[in-house]
Amino acid sequence: MKNSHAIWLCVAAGIAIIAGVLIDARTVLAAYLIVWIAIASIPIGALAWLQMTYLIRRSWTTDLHRIFTSATETLPLCGLLALPILLGQAQLYPAANSSADLPAFKAIYLAPWFFAARTLIFIAIWYLLALWAKASWGNRDRMTRAAAVGLIVYAITVSLAGVDWLQSLDPEFHSSIYGLLFISFTWMSGLAFALSVGLSSHTWIPSARGYGALFLSIILLWAYLHAMQYIVIWSGNIPDEVVWYLKRNTNGWQYVVALLAFGQFVVPFLLLLSDRIRRNRKTLGAICLATLFMRLVEALVLAAPEIHELDYWLLPVMLLAITILMATAWIWLFIRRLRPADEAVRDRSVPSAT
Repeated sequence: MKNSHAIWLCVAAGIAIIAGVLIDARTVLAAYLIVWIAIASIPIGALAWLQMTYLIRRSWTTDLHRIFTSATETLPLCGLLALPILLGQAQLYPAANSSADLPAFKAIYLAPWFFAARTLIFIAIWYLLALWAKASWGNRDRMTRAAAVGLIVYAITVSLAGVDWLQSLDPEFHSSIYGLLFISFTWMSGLAFALSVGLSSHTWIPSARGYGALFLSIILLWAYLHAMQYIVIWSGNIPDEVVWYLKRNTNGWQYVVALLAFGQFVVPFLLLLSDRIRRNRKTLGAICLATLFMRLVEALVLAAPEIHELDYWLLPVMLLAITILMATAWIWLFIRRLRPADEAVRDRSVPSAT
């Protein structure tokens, strides 16, 4: 019965998307980009956390290993889901428009074919790093090598991907911290998803102790990076950079930004100051689920104000419909990759190097 309900919900979402394309294809593609970034950031972030657990070996190394590896195994699906964005670049990215007047380097770097090639190469690299990390499990020396090299490659490629997918929506905007902002975006997604799954069962995470403090630290990192970008741009007072914030302070976007600030920082920060809440599985899990919703809100704030001539009545409907379809497909694949809980925790220690 539940499966039939899910199927009918997906059918309804598909019909809504088709109708949306007939009304305003640009708005549908913008919504698709926003949802894709929010969902793709989960396996991208999971890859970084998987590598970090290899370098900092504690109970989380085994508690979350299978969740992280299963999430990273969905990266090929994310690459496939990126194709509509790559094929419709001209609708979203000014640099993909033949009439764009850009400096020579930007014109080449942001050329549609090069943009698409980098996207596919980035996803292929992340998937190969995930396979390397998975194959290294059980051997301490190999785990260390895979994680140390992988995190360096990860930091470079994810920073460049964030610039490509989001910052280049306004090719005149410059921010040296934008790549780090996108890294923190993916870290929030990957950890929030893993904890929401892991805390749902004592089989995955026997004790919630320590995870609340870990999540609080990532929230603080995310807030710090956003604050630093704002302070640097405010102090520089350069028109091309200030305009980026002015767009998000008008036409109702200020309320969405306020929702993001309170929902992603103020409320969870105050809640997680309590040791009792940090150790409460249900409360911490609820905060993680709320964070996943806030990933969609942040993607909306980062992308939508830069895309002109959107139908703002149609946009929320398309966000809901596309989220239903894309999240269903991604979760289905994740569950298929996730091994039975008893197999995942049959040995809660990391074997010694051989």
